[in-house]
Amino acid sequence: MTLTPRVRKFALTVHVVSSVGWLGAVSTFLALAIAGLMRQDIQTIRAVYPSMELIGWFVIVPCGFAALATGVIQSLGTEWGLFRHYWILAKFLLTIGATLLLLLHIQPVSRASGLAAGTLLNADFRPLQIRLVIDAGLGLLVLLAATTLSVYKPWGMTPYGRRQLHDQYQGPPSSFASTDRQWSTSAPWLYVLGVIGIVMLVVLLHLTGIVGRH
Repeated sequence: MTLTPRVRKFALTVHVVSSVGWLGAVSTFLALAIAGLMRQDIQTIRAVYPSMELIGWFVIVPCGFAALATGVIQSLGTEWGLFRHYWILAKFLLTIGATLLLLLHIQPVSRASGLAAGTLLNADFRPLQIRLVIDAGLGLLVLLAATTLSVYKPWGMTPYGRRQLHDQYQGPPSSFASTDRQWSTSAPWLYVLGVIGIVMLVVLLHLTGIVGRH
């Protein structure tokens, strides 16, 4: 299946808008989760968690599924393919992971919103607050990693992609050997993503009080 130029541009527009919206909504979600954790006054808590629930159901969920669907359409409907390039496959797996994390994450948000509406907060509320911060931080990290892959497109083609390219152009295998070298030249981005992940983890642990607690 090959998309027409008009349909391709439309799918790309929806994909970019939904991806940017997803990233922005998760960033806002994380800011609210941190505010709910750090501020203990009941007025803030009652305002924060219902807002998070609304953002989760009406912004994050639609944007997440729209980004996943249009990403798959873009891959299968263009010459890029879904399994021809390492970066596309990695981004697809990251998006699947972020979507699964979203589905697991949205129910605790609704539970926190219900608890915040009550007059008394039980002992389970504090761990729930910490979980929401960690989940939102991990979701943001995954989305940043997917965005980085989209910009830098590292690692070259997969063996499946090279075979398809060889069958299409009937060229000698040596003509595609340069794609193998892209893995070694792009490998430092693995370390970059790893460093970003470690920094985000340390920040989240510090904000939740797990690190630096006396």
